[in-house]
Amino acid sequence: MKLWLRTILWIVLSFIFVQTVYSKRNEKAQPYSSKQNRTMKKIFLCSSFADVASILSETVSSSLRGKTVAFIPTASIHEEYTQYVEDGKDALRTLGLTIKEVEITQFDKNQITKILNDCDCIYVSGGNTFFLMQELRKTGTDKLIKEQVEMGKLYIGESAGTIILAPNIEYAKKMDDYLTLTPNFNDFTGLGIIDFYPVVHFNSFPFEEATRNIINEYGHLPLKPITNQQAIVITGDAVLILGKTSKT
Repeated sequence: MKLWLRTILWIVLSFIFVQTVYSKRNEKAQPYSSKQNRTMKKIFLCSSFADVASILSETVSSSLRGKTVAFIPTASIHEEYTQYVEDGKDALRTLGLTIKEVEITQFDKNQITKILNDCDCIYVSGGNTFFLMQELRKTGTDKLIKEQVEMGKLYIGESAGTIILAPNIEYAKKMDDYLTLTPNFNDFTGLGIIDFYPVVHFNSFPFEEATRNIINEYGHLPLKPITNQQAIVITGDAVLILGKTSKT
């Protein structure tokens, strides 16, 4: 082979080698994509927290004792019956959690942001789903919760606090009065943190008929019915329904 051909071949091969090495090094130096960096979601959804609190303690990866929970009771403030709010608090205390109550209609966004940032987990109680969503939007708490959950903070939702995570909450009209407290409510978009629709209090008093109506009318949606004795546990992309099944 002539010298000039060997020289050209050597230059070409050297260039290919250098480019390959540089490409490999650059590949290693690239930061992880947002998908790779995504923190694992930790979500516990239920109908009646006091009935399933033991499931939470059995499924979380670390002890809850000594940790703080931002407790949002806002959905219940216009309800006649609110014993479930106190029952939920008692159950949280039994697990060793310290409660920081934040009724969002009484706090400004900066205060809410600080409380949610400082607490180890977030609890959203039951009540009127539409009033809750209205106030979450007014205060900007909807976005704060979504950010915190996506960062891996444990979210505990009870009844209305469960429903709001769905892509859309219109199906809850079968269970909740959406006209009295929120007469101008017309945007049924949920937080969209989950891609399914929990049907809380399934076959549970006094919602037996309402929940069956939801199943019949919204059967085209990916519904997940849960009784008062069941919970939906989400860890990353894994979704489990745990607890006792309903009696038909």
